[in-house]
Amino acid sequence: MKIILAPMEGLTDVHMRHILTQMAGQTGFDWCVTEFIRITQQLLLPKAFYHYCPELLTNGKTASGTPVHIQLLGSDPQLLAENAQRVVELGAPAIDLNFGCPAKSVNQHRGGAVLLEEPELVHQIVLAVRNAVPKQIPVSAKMRLGVNDRSKMVDNALAIESAGASWLTIHARTKADGYRPPAHWHELATIRQHVKLPMIANGDIDSVTNAQRCQQQSQCTDIMIGRAAVIQPCLIRALRGETYQLTWAQLLDWQRQFLQHMQQAVVNPLVVDSQQKWTEAGAVGRYKQWLGMLLQAWPEAQTLFQQIKKERSYSQIYQIVQQSA
Repeated sequence: MKIILAPMEGLTDVHMRHILTQMAGQTGFDWCVTEFIRITQQLLLPKAFYHYCPELLTNGKTASGTPVHIQLLGSDPQLLAENAQRVVELGAPAIDLNFGCPAKSVNQHRGGAVLLEEPELVHQIVLAVRNAVPKQIPVSAKMRLGVNDRSKMVDNALAIESAGASWLTIHARTKADGYRPPAHWHELATIRQHVKLPMIANGDIDSVTNAQRCQQQSQCTDIMIGRAAVIQPCLIRALRGETYQLTWAQLLDWQRQFLQHMQQAVVNPLVVDSQQKWTEAGAVGRYKQWLGMLLQAWPEAQTLFQQIKKERSYSQIYQIVQQSA
């Protein structure tokens, strides 16, 4: 069984990838995927790719050795192909194409899930990227079940398969569904009747029980987990069959490391205006975001959240976290 850490815009940046893949242990994630990199009008400079994926400077892997796949989003097949070729030259181990983002700000510019209304364009994009990069570099796609309904879900899967994709990840909802439960895992089994392409199931996999239910209903062995991995950082270990129990004290220590990683990230001379560059406001906001999500599974987080929620000083927040027990 392969388990992948999902790309989540505004959440799984280099710092979160660093911590979550470290916490996952030696048998953790098979790979993770960057936040989407929007491709609109031009061939991006190397610094833009380093901005989203500083791991390109470390052989395309996190500190724990987890490969980081680059996700591209756009609607111009040739431009996506040229950018895929460039980022592969920079060291990307694999390319993923985004046909799943439901955000209006993305969809109104013909990016993400809205493209599922045009299976032929989806095919052209995957084909162009597949032809642009070396054969040994995997090219995958991530899609939803459709835009407003599921009528084209099989057409899109076939379009992606016939273009030569290495595998297909499916979030088991339409764009219109957003993130409202339930995830329609059974529809992946329907798609599987029509394609031989390896498939990865995604959506509402937030426990071992739900992972097993998803696998059974979708007929997919491989799974991708997203927000649940952030809220329950050791869910991955449970999915691997480990009996490891994470304590709040241990999770506090990981939070300290997360804060330190944001502060101490070194800007490579090749990377100008890199996401690696630490800013106080950015670090404070990102930590509050994570702690706010931890509230959903960790009652102990409530006291700490109340202490830091109005703080704007990184040093003050770090001191509070250091003194917490």
